[in-house]
This record gives sequence, structure tokens and C-alpha cells, in this order.
Amino acid sequence: MELSLRAKKCGSAIFFVGHVTKEGTIAGPKIVEHMVDTVLYFENAESGMRMLRAAKSRFGSVDEIGLFEMTEKGLLCVKDASRYFLSARSDGDLPSGIAFTPVIEGSRTFVVEVQALAVPARSGYQRIYSDKVDMGRVNRIAAILERHAGLDLSQDDIYVNVAGGMKLKEGSVDLALALALYSSKTDTPLPSTLASFGELSLAGEVRPVTFSSRRVKTLSDMGFSKIIVSQGTENEGSADTVKAKDIRSAVIAAFKGAKKSK
Repeated sequence: MELSLRAKKCGSAIFFVGHVTKEGTIAGPKIVEHMVDTVLYFENAESGMRMLRAAKSRFGSVDEIGLFEMTEKGLLCVKDASRYFLSARSDGDLPSGIAFTPVIEGSRTFVVEVQALAVPARSGYQRIYSDKVDMGRVNRIAAILERHAGLDLSQDDIYVNVAGGMKLKEGSVDLALALALYSSKTDTPLPSTLASFGELSLAGEVRPVTFSSRRVKTLSDMGFSKIIVSQGTENEGSADTVKAKDIRSAVIAAFKGAKKSK
């Protein structure tokens, strides 16, 4: 408390650097978290990028995120963050099991690459491997696909990953995850210019999500010519938006004219 009062009197900032436990909480007494104005976490993604998140703020929003890249000159801000999470492919064609979706982090909109792989289970029972998307969500999407899209994944091991290492918690990733799983199971790649977003209900409906116009505009600006969304989503930009009522109609729209991998 004395340090806090001294900082306010002098008009200066004080940083406390500490450790975190295995559960991701700050080690030590809780009074430290209540004494400061903001608690900041540096997250290390697999790609070497550092994400700066605010877990608690006394005076402002905690929705903003800072993206930095570690170089020989130290931490540098990522300038084109909207493309950072997309894999570069020289031929422009996508392999099976890849889908694109926009996510919102504070005032920023990122387009991320959802990767899914469904292979026959070797142990006789299904296992799900996913640390970037909650495994419960993956299990639920697999059940929705089986019930409402006729895709049986019960005998497959399912692997889910996100390029760049970002963890996805938004419900808007449901539709892209479902299309990635369908693509992998049927060995049918999605078009590289197609993206999607929407929450899936247990009835197989594609539900609208917040900030739809921002997502559509970002995708359109990045060159995605076809976007599958829920009904009622506004069209912002030059991209063709396909408004799907349910997962079955979304699958039909996504894979129309698509061919299996050779």
C-alpha cells in the first residue's frame, strides 16, 4: 500500500514482476492483485509470438490484446496482425481439414486458420486432442455433425489445432470447426477464398454472433470472396455472403463443386 501511495504522489508507474502457478494464477498472496491497477500476462504462442493480455483492470477494459514478435533486437510489435495467423501456401490450394474464421479480440479482428484431422481410432474408442479449442466444444460439434449432417465421427480420433497458437474461446468458431472436421473426414478441401463464422445450436442451427459486420468487412478486405454466415447477418464489403439456416445447408454451400483430394 505504501508503494501504491508513493507512486500516486510522484506520478510514476511501478511494475511488479512475479511468477504464475500451473493453473495460470499469480503465485503468492492475493493482496498483490488487489493492490495494482492492472494485471498483465505474457503468453507465449507456439509460433514464437508473444500475446500481452490484461486479466484485470481497475479503470478500463480488459478486451484489448497486444501482439509482439521476439527478434534479435528484442520484442517488436506485429504490424499486420490480421494475417499473422494464416499459413503461407505458394500454390493457393488448401489441404483437407483447413477452414478460416474471424475472431474478435478487443478492437481487433483476426482471421485464424482452424485445422482438423479425423483418423480411424487405433485404440477402439474415440480420443480428442485439442488444446487451442476446448475439447468439450469439439465433442459437441462432432455430435452435431453426426446428428444433423450425417457425418459419423464416433470411430475416429480427432485432432484440432489453430495456426499461430492462438486459443479460441468464441462461439463464433463453431461453424468453421464443423466445416474443417467435415473436410477432413470426407477428404474434400474447402476453397481457399471461403471463410465462415457462426455459433451452432444443438438443433444444428447456425446462430448469429456479435460484431458480424466487422467480421464480414475484415474478411472482404482480406480477399475472401465467399463467406458463410447465419441468417440475418448484414453484408458489409464486396464478398458474397451465403446465409445458412443450419449446418446441413452450410455444408452444401461450402462444398458445392468441391472435389476430393487426389
